[in-house]
Amino acid sequence: MLMTTNEPVRAGDLAGREAAALYRLMTWLSPAFPVGGFSYSSGIEWAVEAGDITDIATLADWLDAMLGDGSGFCDATFLVHAYRAAETGEESTLSDIAELAAAFVPSRERQLETTSQGRAFIDITRAAWDAEGLQAMVAACGAPLVYPVAVGVVAAMHGVPLAPTLHAFLHALVSNWISAASRLIPLGQTDSQRVLVRLEAAVVAAADRALNATLDDLGGATFRADLASLRHETQYTRLFRS
Repeated sequence: MLMTTNEPVRAGDLAGREAAALYRLMTWLSPAFPVGGFSYSSGIEWAVEAGDITDIATLADWLDAMLGDGSGFCDATFLVHAYRAAETGEESTLSDIAELAAAFVPSRERQLETTSQGRAFIDITRAAWDAEGLQAMVAACGAPLVYPVAVGVVAAMHGVPLAPTLHAFLHALVSNWISAASRLIPLGQTDSQRVLVRLEAAVVAAADRALNATLDDLGGATFRADLASLRHETQYTRLFRS
């Protein structure tokens, strides 16, 4: 484990542990980590076709809503609660969280998106980045295992601190949304970075809210984004799987 809350830290030791945690997060949540995130748009493809997203401003507004009032906040909250349950070894609680997270997905394509990435994330980390107790926590989750729960469990079992894990997860989530939009609108690389800059405060706010949220606080108000994930299934031409 990288760290525990009560373990004394010697001079020079903290930097090494923080470096190890950062190394893992940068690896696990990098676009190069093979969970297949590049093949999903979370309904953005339909939103572009329908004219809801046409430029930087409309994309930023759409993603800001998804972060604060939709799947972004819900996924962040599930990650937080899965992390804490795994960290304390509460297998029954973790099982309930995993089941609720799977039930919260609003469409078949989003279910495919999050469960496919969740399973891939677990399989790859167990093969290359296994940790003591990880198998038991994964078994406790049951199936299907959604992506934010998978990330929370793995980070907890590696002792990677929760707050940076959550921020890295949300940054990766937003980056993947922007990457999908950049191929659909299309946007140039600089414009894609401008959208990422505009969403920094929204990512921080979503993370802070999720860290203090209970499961009773879960909920969404992004009907149009949910509709997009449903309508995408019947689009005539598609680049993405969701």
